[in-house]
Amino acid sequence: MRPSIESALMQAAELTRRNEFVKAVAIAEAAFNRATDEEHVEIRQWLTDHTADFTGEGAH
Repeated sequence: MRPSIESALMQAAELTRRNEFVKAVAIAEAAFNRATDEEHVEIRQWLTDHTADFTGEGAH
């Protein structure tokens, strides 16, 4: 996955933790729309692997 897409997902996770859902969805949607079919597979795996980034669970 391109660094720009991963960065957008990380930013969306941060915004989600701050309850800024509209901004988070807009950023994530833009990243999804730029992604290739191969990157969509990687995005799904990244989201699975980084669920706690969105929920804040396990954060110190």
